[in-house]
Amino acid sequence: MASVNPEAYEKENLKRDLKSRHIQMIAIGGAIGTGLFYGSGWAVKTAGPAIILTYVVASVAIYFIMRALGEMSVEEPVSGAYISYSNRYIHRFAGFLNGWNAFVFLLATSAAELNALGRYAQYWFPQLPIWVTAAAAVSVMFVVNIIGVKVYGEAEFWFAVIKVVAIVAMILFGVAMIVFGVGNDGHPVGFGNLTDHGGFFPHGLSGVVLAIVMVAFSFGGVENLGLAAGEAKDIATTMPKAVNATFWRLLIFYVGAITVLVTVFPWTDLTGDGSPFVTVFTKIGIPAAATIMNLVVITAVLSAVNASVFTNSRTFYNLSLQGNAPKFLGTVNQRNVPSKAITLVFVTVFGSVLLNALMPEQVFSIFSSVTVYGLACAWASIAISHLRFRKIRIRNGQDHQIRYKAPFYPYANYLSLAFVAAVMVCIAILPDMRTSLYVSGSWVLVVFIAYKIRTRGGENQKTQPQPARVESAPAE
Repeated sequence: MASVNPEAYEKENLKRDLKSRHIQMIAIGGAIGTGLFYGSGWAVKTAGPAIILTYVVASVAIYFIMRALGEMSVEEPVSGAYISYSNRYIHRFAGFLNGWNAFVFLLATSAAELNALGRYAQYWFPQLPIWVTAAAAVSVMFVVNIIGVKVYGEAEFWFAVIKVVAIVAMILFGVAMIVFGVGNDGHPVGFGNLTDHGGFFPHGLSGVVLAIVMVAFSFGGVENLGLAAGEAKDIATTMPKAVNATFWRLLIFYVGAITVLVTVFPWTDLTGDGSPFVTVFTKIGIPAAATIMNLVVITAVLSAVNASVFTNSRTFYNLSLQGNAPKFLGTVNQRNVPSKAITLVFVTVFGSVLLNALMPEQVFSIFSSVTVYGLACAWASIAISHLRFRKIRIRNGQDHQIRYKAPFYPYANYLSLAFVAAVMVCIAILPDMRTSLYVSGSWVLVVFIAYKIRTRGGENQKTQPQPARVESAPAE
């Protein structure tokens, strides 16, 4: 197989306005979302205190996936990221499926995230319909993204800063409670809650394994770092910094926060309603802290919706340049923003608002598992694409030219694929989530039919690059 030349593919016309601080905060912002603040309650109930181990194992697997993505992004920085790479290195259908997975992925993720947002708002306004909060949030995020990538970068930067500061404060405060009894009438909480309520493994190893589904949902978004590559300044410097920090941030913010959570409060008393972080501070008797944490988790959802609009609009834009989506989605406006792709995303996300109006009680459990299907496809594609990517360069004597090599190739790739397979098996086992496999399977069939129609008569032909089109500026 010949060497792959990035210039032979998508000719993007996006503006590189994302700075190093934006890229790093997009990385951590994507890793801290509704899955941690809201979904962690379900995960803790499934595994008990042993959920700590699930997060550790998942963090290692995600780190290997991110290193593989980082290596490819530095060498071939495009906004399509893993979608473009799967199109190049696996098969055109792989790119087509991953790209259009963004549609159902966007609908499912937004439905789950906005459902959680509505429940957070009900902490203060119990009678407020979930869909009202959802509609308001979507409208604001659309405006932020349509203005320009720099505005998106700034918004995501500050959203992430708020989340990071809040979680660090919670961890420090939690440690003070555990060791010194701060906020607990001077009585150290100690570590008894890790073993006093059925032991560290109250549901055995099976609970630890099954909880991996919600943990995977928690980590959803880290792969979006690659989608920012097409608009990042000095990608060879910014991308390695962001990816290198991912592993330690996952350990600190996820493993650290969850460890504090199950240590300061009996895991058996955590409910699946609302955020367990808010529940902890409310039960301890610090209402002000609970109010602040509720604001933080609302910020986390707004950050997730903001990121969804950005990443999915770039996905549709890149699909158009690959020839796998309508040409009009490859149009950028005078600010080099893919405005028509953003509009498509906006309309799709409003569909998730409608879902929250029709079935508010079932949305989170159903669509969070559908989201995990999309994540599994993305993560598996990254691992497989990287195997092919590196193999080509080794065959052509270009391996030594790679500037940011992923470690433990190819074994890390195989471990990543095993992690993804475990996630999918657990979805099939869990009754509440099994429905998502039928939804996902039906979707794959629809996408395959669309693929065959679009490539009829030329399935094996190389996708021709499509230059980005700029809309004419209105006369002033």
